[in-house]
Amino acid sequence: MTLTELKYIVAVARERHFGRAAEACFVSQPTLSVAIKKLEEELDVKLFERGASEVSVTPLGEEIVRQAQQVIEQAQAIREIAKRGKDPVSGPLRMGVIYTIGPYLLPDLVRSAIELVPQMPLMIQENFTVKLLESLRTGELDCAIMAEPFPDTGMAVAPLYDEPFLAAVPRSHPLAGRESVSAEELKTETMLLLGTGHCFRDHVLEVCPEYARFSSDAEGIRKSFEGSSLETIKYMVAAGMGVTVVPQLSLPAEPDKHVAYIPFTEPVPTRRVVLVWRRTFTRYEAIAALRNAIYACALPGVKRLTA
Repeated sequence: MTLTELKYIVAVARERHFGRAAEACFVSQPTLSVAIKKLEEELDVKLFERGASEVSVTPLGEEIVRQAQQVIEQAQAIREIAKRGKDPVSGPLRMGVIYTIGPYLLPDLVRSAIELVPQMPLMIQENFTVKLLESLRTGELDCAIMAEPFPDTGMAVAPLYDEPFLAAVPRSHPLAGRESVSAEELKTETMLLLGTGHCFRDHVLEVCPEYARFSSDAEGIRKSFEGSSLETIKYMVAAGMGVTVVPQLSLPAEPDKHVAYIPFTEPVPTRRVVLVWRRTFTRYEAIAALRNAIYACALPGVKRLTA
């Protein structure tokens, strides 16, 4: 067996589809299929059940795929050890970031990383928390910036900062002139939420739990609406369609003519932003360099965490 064959079976197990797995591995589907058939014959086991629309992994195949992933990671670790001997922060760092952090942290972070570690370019992927965790597990990403909480996956976690939330309301809204607002006061408002899959949606529902019933109840459409991004939701707020909750770093640099951002009264709702990576990842200096680049960013209004 070869590392290439092991990569193929891991890809098929992840994609549950031979065509998509082949695309992910940058090979033709016949090439991938022939290699997997050869490996099944060599091992004398059936790894996959081929269905009409989806491929499933056999129970024994699941065990073999898990072992194959470990072998791939160990092989990558050998390369990383060799690279680290020359320059620990040399070469790209594959970093993931959730959608509600990326647009607001990345502009400063990329500039900071270029200044501090120009030899370590960031290869960036934006995605949902669950997708980033899966990419970390499979070795497609080296690290990710996300918000707690998330499922315990045995990853290494370093806190970065605590970020407060603010209420965003139209300038014409009665609350717009207030110095602060309580979550209780938002209960009677039409709440604009991110779509399902965004962890920030869950954070907002923690602040205003009464809106949880609207997110899946057809009648609740009158009380809550969904957007695909925080910026889209801000436009909806500006248009007077409702109010929302936003993280501190998403505030515009200049005052918004159409949207007022109001701090919450104590206790102020916040989210903890963390850096996550596999415990088996060997480029420790690269992780430290990334953290230093993040701390070199302005991060206005957040509480930096170094522990």
